[in-house]
Formats: sequence, C-alpha cells, structure tokens
Amino acid sequence: MGTDFTLGFDTAVNTAIEAIDKIRDTAASHNRLFFIEVMGRDSGYLALWAGVAGGAEDILLPESKTNVADLVNKLEEGVKKGKESSIVVVAEGDEGGGAMKIAEEVKKKFNYDTRVSILGHIQRGGTPTACDRILGTKFGVFAVESLLKGETDKMTGIQKNQLVLVDLKKAIKHHSPLDKHLIRYSRFLSI
Repeated sequence: MGTDFTLGFDTAVNTAIEAIDKIRDTAASHNRLFFIEVMGRDSGYLALWAGVAGGAEDILLPESKTNVADLVNKLEEGVKKGKESSIVVVAEGDEGGGAMKIAEEVKKKFNYDTRVSILGHIQRGGTPTACDRILGTKFGVFAVESLLKGETDKMTGIQKNQLVLVDLKKAIKHHSPLDKHLIRYSRFLSI
C-alpha cells in the first residue's frame, strides 16, 4: 500500500510474460489449455498485469471469487469460436485453491488437454529490468536523503511518478486496490 510499484515488480511481470509467451507457443502447437500460476499470495496485482500483457483468456485473482462453471463456459465459448488453445493465469493466492486444484476442477467439466505450469519463485530471480534498476536508484537516494532529514519508520514509494514516504505500518497492514480499468480491459481482450 502506498506505492504504485514495488521494487522488482517490473522484473517479475516481465519474467512471467516471457514464460507465458513460451507456454502459449506450446499450447498452440499441441491444442492445450494451460493454467499458469504466478506469484500473488495476497494480491493479484502481478497476475493481472501479466495476464493482460500475456493475452490470457482469463485471470484468477485472490480479490475475487473463482467460479469454475463461469470459467468453463468461457473456455467452451472460445472453442466454439475456433480457439484451439487457451491460457489462464492464476495468482497463487486465488481462493479457488491455486492452479493445480482449479485445473482439476475444470478438467472434470471441460474435456480438454490441460496442463499446469507453476512459475513460483522463478519470478523473484534473474537480471532486473532497466525500470527496476532506475527505481532502485531513485528509492535508495530518496531513502538516504529522507533519513538524513530525520524521517524514520517510512517506506519509500512512488505515486503518480513522484517519490513519496509512506507510513510503514500503513504499507504493511493494507493492500492497494487492483486497477478496475485493467480488470475491465482483461475481459475485453479475452473475448
């Protein structure tokens, strides 16, 4: 809470998108439905961004209830329209039980070659993107300057492209709401 982006978010999203792109190639060549689980135990922020940017047919988030029947209907509609493969991005904290459990439920109702790929902590490692490197520099300098001014118990953040200090207790106890526009866009793109 209190920052538009955390350090490492851009790198994690780009890592997930790269994996989704590669899995989509496999899904398309073998006519498969893939459930791809990404980080997001308490927040679907990363799953939403990766799902939209990766062109997922659906994105399952901890902030909303997973309805397997609705998901199956959406997948069946895709098949009727000629889709031969699909990608569903699942945040690990989805209340439906994660990608493995949801895939099992879907497979009972939708007879399609289904696979699950759990990206897990692969998103935490690797070379940072240029955006994360610059953000880290900005956060570091701002943190030191703020400490020299006597600021404590604060988190550095960025809001509307401006560096800000956020009360640490607020940042830890609360979550930023998901971008409602991005959720709406995801529904348009998956039709």
